[in-house]
Amino acid sequence: MEDKGVVAYEAFGKTHQYYPTITKEEYRKKYMQKTIQNYFENSYKNVVSYFAKEEKISVEELKEIIAIIENKQN
Repeated sequence: MEDKGVVAYEAFGKTHQYYPTITKEEYRKKYMQKTIQNYFENSYKNVVSYFAKEEKISVEELKEIIAIIENKQN
């Protein structure tokens, strides 16, 4: 994780205290972008389709997503 730049540490004798260098939201964004790129051909449509086919997302949740998208466009 240190090589990836998400944690760093302070040395105290023979021990190390690790701490995050990015926020949870920054890590989530980075992780999701890489996952979508690597497994879903960089397509958010493919992501949503996957979860719909696997029945991991309901029609109500899809409607909520559509509402969020429509509200962002206004």
